[in-house]
Amino acid sequence: MALWYQLQQLDSRYLEQIGQLYDDMFPMEIREYLSQWIESIDWDAVALDESLARLRFHELLSKLDELYGRLHPTNNFLLQHNLRKIQRNLQEHFQENTLYMAMIISNSLNAERRILETAIRTQENAGSPQGNIVMEKQKQLDNQVNELKKKVQKAEQDIQALEELQDEHDFKRKTLQSRMEVEANTQIAKEIQLEELKIREMYLRLNTMREVVVAELLNALKLADLTQSTLTTEKLPEWKQRQQIACIGGPPNTCLDQLQHWFTTVVECLQQIRHQLNTLQELVQNFTYENDPIALNMSSLQKQALSLFKNLLINSIVVERQPCMPTHPQRPLVLKTGVQFTVKLRLLVKLSELNCQLKVKASFDKDITEKNTVKGFRRFNILGTNSKVMNMEESNGCLSAEFRHLQLKEQKIIGSKTNESPLVITEELHSISFDTQLKQADFSIDITTTSLPVVVISHISQMPSAWASILWFNMLCTDYQNLGFFLNPPPMMWENLAKVLSWQFSSVTKRGLNTDQLTMLGDKLLGPEAQGDPDTPVYWSKFIKTALNERGVAFWLWIDGILDLIKRCLLNIWNDGFIVGFISKEKEKTLLQNKPPGTFLLRFSETCKDGGITITWVEQSKKGEPQTHSVKPYRKSDLVNLSFPDVIRNYTLMDRGNIPENPLLYLYPDIPKDVAFGHYYSISSNAPEDMDVDKPIDLKYPYMDRRMIPVSEVKDGRLQDRILPLSPEEFGVLQTINKNNGMDDLCQTLPQ
Repeated sequence: MALWYQLQQLDSRYLEQIGQLYDDMFPMEIREYLSQWIESIDWDAVALDESLARLRFHELLSKLDELYGRLHPTNNFLLQHNLRKIQRNLQEHFQENTLYMAMIISNSLNAERRILETAIRTQENAGSPQGNIVMEKQKQLDNQVNELKKKVQKAEQDIQALEELQDEHDFKRKTLQSRMEVEANTQIAKEIQLEELKIREMYLRLNTMREVVVAELLNALKLADLTQSTLTTEKLPEWKQRQQIACIGGPPNTCLDQLQHWFTTVVECLQQIRHQLNTLQELVQNFTYENDPIALNMSSLQKQALSLFKNLLINSIVVERQPCMPTHPQRPLVLKTGVQFTVKLRLLVKLSELNCQLKVKASFDKDITEKNTVKGFRRFNILGTNSKVMNMEESNGCLSAEFRHLQLKEQKIIGSKTNESPLVITEELHSISFDTQLKQADFSIDITTTSLPVVVISHISQMPSAWASILWFNMLCTDYQNLGFFLNPPPMMWENLAKVLSWQFSSVTKRGLNTDQLTMLGDKLLGPEAQGDPDTPVYWSKFIKTALNERGVAFWLWIDGILDLIKRCLLNIWNDGFIVGFISKEKEKTLLQNKPPGTFLLRFSETCKDGGITITWVEQSKKGEPQTHSVKPYRKSDLVNLSFPDVIRNYTLMDRGNIPENPLLYLYPDIPKDVAFGHYYSISSNAPEDMDVDKPIDLKYPYMDRRMIPVSEVKDGRLQDRILPLSPEEFGVLQTINKNNGMDDLCQTLPQ
């Protein structure tokens, strides 16, 4: 919503503060008359550029001239006088120092925003019903749209009354003229004179009604202008920004229905105003006179109504569902060559006459040229049906077009080198444009929209890095045309990155990351010295390229491997909150040291590139001190055919006396393991299953080794597979059996 309109809704105490920002040098009238234009300019930047400030100064004078020209001197003499006086004052004070004017406007706007923020904060702290500023803004816009409908309807009624009065006036005037031609006696002359007085009175009423109708239409168009500005410069960009956040796992975007209702209602009002102007045009053609208010204002009214109508239509097409491969619905905007993707458009103007009138064509990197892209930028062709007609959906009546079978194919350029570009493939951003044209009797307009930037990969192994690029761009940039974003990517504050990381887990699972988990990740990425400062900048290279450990694993690739591990193998127990997950080894020891022996927790490995989970438990040493031990991490390859709850149930440790025992008794903090994981165990606890056998504990080795040991046992002439802990005697017997069955290779792999 326009800043100036929001300020006008504040209490008198805040209005007084705003009044103190303006004086005769730069009067508040300019702020009022040119509010939309003033708020569309970045005055902070203008105040630093003398040539730009000079340009904006002359634009301001030109805007005042335009406003002056739209005013009729009969009804706006005082306003015209004030405008000329304001222009003279501006030229006197700022003609030679336009930077000073830009600084005044910049400071005033910044002060206005602070006043508005203070007012909103005060309302929220006071528990005001208007504390929810989003709902309040929506309510204001609803009221605004409803008020516009009322104004247009009132103008409709007055135009009908005007039409009836003019018909009556025309009839009596023509009747009187006929009588004057055929009747000339004295008595008739007096009647004619009386009739002329009545017609004159009717004419005056007619003129007054015309002025009223013109004023009503001017007010309606002014409100339509304000509403249109709110929709196109505030509400629509807000929705698009929420869509960006939703695309990367953030809070779900609000549906388009409310925005569509506002757009459609305003367009319908403008359409009705245009019909009303056509009716008035006919009235003028049938009866016109000098200084007719309708004739004087008709041209400007028609231009303004048409301009608003066209501007709303131009901004009404949106990408409702961004490009996405159906095989990876949780990672839109990453497209693989040769794989189909879908994208859906919607027209926010819901008019039945537009059904099947708009044919949309999809283009890839339409406006990309050698001049506005980086060297070595890859080129692609769109395969499939790239043109669709917008139709009314049966479910909700919305005008939409969905592309379901598009594919990308890279253009192979002979003699080109793939390493020419300064950007790696997964940092290269591309754009999909959608164009259509609306033709009406009196105008034709081109309507276009653009998808969020996409990353095109050629192999699925590039998906993690490509998704990292999508995360970074959509958190930091709202300029869809900035396809060279990664030539110099800005840093992201840790506070925002922490949100993004949590969203990645909550979008794939039912559980995001808590404060402790995010603190551990912050320490790992930034170092403990940052102490979790939310304003610590995180640089792109640190996030995606810099290795965190000797294994050469970058931070995001490590996180993405864990995400995939959870999704494939650990989803249920992660959702139940049984995995501590991200915790430092020092914190791990602190949590377990005062717990009874057999207490264990589950955390993610810090060294596995593709994701790993380990079990750490506490036991009491011979000296009576608690000791913690961690098993070698389990990876996806280990768990693909093995349930991790079964691993916990059957985990067996061989001591030096070859006595097997399960050291895992209580899930941290004190949940018996069968209570926590029992409903995830395999149906039969006696069924042949995998079991882990570890070497004796070696405190010099950080992890205790583990092996999956398939054992063959001859029983009733058949081989039964099972996993058991083996003593040296048992191993010797097994070795003899396997040699007799030609299985010497297997025996060589078993631990003795």
